[in-house]
Amino acid sequence: MKKVEITVENLKCNGCASTIQKGLSKLSEVDNVDINVETSTVEISFEGSLDRIHEFKSKLATFGYPEAGSKNNTLSKAKSYVSCVIGRVNN
Repeated sequence: MKKVEITVENLKCNGCASTIQKGLSKLSEVDNVDINVETSTVEISFEGSLDRIHEFKSKLATFGYPEAGSKNNTLSKAKSYVSCVIGRVNN
């Protein structure tokens, strides 16, 4: 099993964490997703190739949580707010 830790932008609350948890857990070969809201980190345990890391980063960006230091535009922030609300409602 492999692990990767990704620091993301826009991670504000447990609603955000819930959205990320549910979304990444749906991906094949993902065994576990741990999220630390205080440090804005997402730790993913998975099987398969290390090439999957790019897939995880891309998926996080589509939820509105791009990797820290990458392009974080207004659309990304808006997506994160929507994801946050959905995560709170579904939690």
